Amino acid sequence: MSVNIEEIRQVLRNVTLPGGGDPVTSGLVRALTVEGGIARFVLEADSPESAAALEPVRQECERRVAAMPGIQSASVVLTAHGNAAPQQNAPDLKIGRHPTRQDGPMKVSGVDRILAIASGKGGVGKSTVASNLAVALARQGRRVGLLDADIYGPSIPRMMGVSKKPASPDGKTIEPLHAHGVTIMSIGLLVDPDQAVVWRGPMLMGALQQMLGQVRWGELDILIVDLPPGTGDVQLTLCQRTKLTGALVVSTPQDVALLDARKAIDMFGKLNAPVLGLIENMSSFICPHCGEETHIFGHGGVRAEAQKIGVPFLGELALDLDVRLGGDDGVPVAAGEGPLADAYAQIARGLVAGGMA
Repeated sequence: MSVNIEEIRQVLRNVTLPGGGDPVTSGLVRALTVEGGIARFVLEADSPESAAALEPVRQECERRVAAMPGIQSASVVLTAHGNAAPQQNAPDLKIGRHPTRQDGPMKVSGVDRILAIASGKGGVGKSTVASNLAVALARQGRRVGLLDADIYGPSIPRMMGVSKKPASPDGKTIEPLHAHGVTIMSIGLLVDPDQAVVWRGPMLMGALQQMLGQVRWGELDILIVDLPPGTGDVQLTLCQRTKLTGALVVSTPQDVALLDARKAIDMFGKLNAPVLGLIENMSSFICPHCGEETHIFGHGGVRAEAQKIGVPFLGELALDLDVRLGGDDGVPVAAGEGPLADAYAQIARGLVAGGMA
């Protein structure tokens, strides 16, 4: 007689936790598998203290599952977040914990507007656009925050030239960093930059929720959120749990990139988050030797897509060596002068004039 995962979950729903509820409904059961009559899963606690209290629950879960017809043996492992001791003056916030419950989308304290910078795929320069646009808006006199929500690949600290560990004077809130007139927070400032972030969806959602709600953003006209590429957990969390003003979608002109950009646009539509405009990045390349303009990735595809779906086309941004050098050096080109900075300034002026920033 074979046993499926749902039958095991049903048995586990009859196990009572110390504070009430059951392991399945409370979201403690992880990595549940059953193969060859052997059932394995993890009980994932919020802290080592919680894990210690759950040891009797682990034993009861293991006993009940092992007693099921068709199960030869059961193995239940108890794990916990936050095993490392907090560093001095470091936030004791267990970044990456499971999200807390809330009733509907919430407003971030002190923040007037929240603008997401999104893309359907990686490699289109979304983070470059986010960092430079934040600087350009700050130069327009706006009070700007920049949140790096690309949990797996945070690049904003490098692009904005910040690396200091944020402080947490009270152990409950995080002090953001500042550069180029912008208030900055990134998961990259809270974890070892040389180590991979290996988190499940709920931990990503919890980290985003913490960086939105437990950072002392102060009074901001606009908070720019640099999203990871694609249409995953972070995007869902931002749209469903935050009062998002809208999103800007970045794409290169080529058809392959536009295919994925359309998926991002469709996602925001399904989540009732308005797409406020499209930006064409890497639109053209000017040869530094002969001055000839080349459209390496095509040209005009994003403008045509914006017209097709009826949203504003916000501007074209060139592919240029100085943009890459500025990002690597921590000095965005929008902080300087010249045609590259002017292109971002034009987009920033359009957002301000349109009441989006």
